[in-house]
Amino acid sequence: MQTVNMLEAKSSLSKLVAAIESGDETEVVLARNGRPVARIVPLAASAAGARIGIAKGHFVVPAGLDRQDPEMVALFEEGA
Repeated sequence: MQTVNMLEAKSSLSKLVAAIESGDETEVVLARNGRPVARIVPLAASAAGARIGIAKGHFVVPAGLDRQDPEMVALFEEGA
């Protein structure tokens, strides 16, 4: 645990946060006039949300689906 006065913290905030992110420090205490007033600690890892492909295997896309709309085909093949 590292204790840092406010003036030093203002000038080196990026370094303090980097130390927390890398795991070099588990907690940084901010002090005003030598008296602890706040802590910088890492956030708990958040759970990942739903991923693309969550419906994989639940339905089948017919072959040639994109060929059913001539206007859509023309838009994609226009520059080809």
